Amino acid sequence: MDTPHITLEQWRALMAVVEQGGYAQAAARLNKSQSAVTYAVQKIEEMLGVAVFEIQGRKAVLTATGNMLYRRARSLVEEAGLLERAAKTLSAGWEPELTLAVEILFPSWLLFECLGKFGEESPNTRIEVLESVIGGTSEALLQHRADIAITPMPPPGFLGEALMTMRTIAVAHPDHPLHHLGRAVTSRDLKRHRHLVVRDSGSLRTSKTLSIEVERRWTVSHMSSSIQAVSAGYGFAWLPEYRIYNELEAGLLKPLPMKEGGVRPIQLYLVLADPDFAGPGARRLMEILRASVIRECAKHDRVS
Repeated sequence: MDTPHITLEQWRALMAVVEQGGYAQAAARLNKSQSAVTYAVQKIEEMLGVAVFEIQGRKAVLTATGNMLYRRARSLVEEAGLLERAAKTLSAGWEPELTLAVEILFPSWLLFECLGKFGEESPNTRIEVLESVIGGTSEALLQHRADIAITPMPPPGFLGEALMTMRTIAVAHPDHPLHHLGRAVTSRDLKRHRHLVVRDSGSLRTSKTLSIEVERRWTVSHMSSSIQAVSAGYGFAWLPEYRIYNELEAGLLKPLPMKEGGVRPIQLYLVLADPDFAGPGARRLMEILRASVIRECAKHDRVS
């Protein structure tokens, strides 16, 4: 294997120049002299025999080769940082902190039950829960902000194991016009009425996911807001069955008599962000989540 001649510090200097917009700004960001940053970039060009920047007008911009080097340098420096953090985690025993990115469809009562069991075994491990919607969970994995994720869409590069299947059902208030058509409700009927949607928490939001194309739509940030609005008769929505038992029993919500698509099963996956370097705490919490879901699904039909 060839020994690299360019150091991580030199790659960091190149990255800083690009991201900060100039050598002076990069020097300030890295707390180095401008000449040291300039020298680091020049050494990269000299050792590789390429031009990283070219002058266009009065501004230095990346060449095509420089752009490729910048992108690869980001991956290299990021991977080195992940490796260092993983090594520290493994050497320290149980992790001092774990972050879970959890799709809001997953039952919160079951999540907290699992965290409670984990807390009995590792009371000093801090837990952060990122409650996310649709793309937000996958984004947390891709941005290395989560150790464990429960998501309906494992992103490319991550292996997810099937955890549970959630049922979402199309519902509206019993007095809603969709309940008084005297026939099965079609997608064309839905387009004449307001659809309540929970906003995708990812930065690249996908409004069509778990939705239909309608002109009249209210988008909210929380599942509880959607349930409240639909229960008050402001529109229809697909909602997790386990979340609306009380509203169904109280007569505030009623399943729509859909011609098709009235029930939407959604598969949730359990994902360990970095199996190679996962600590004992992350692995134990994964075990607790698996066992608890299996037990609850076998006990009653509350969650699958």
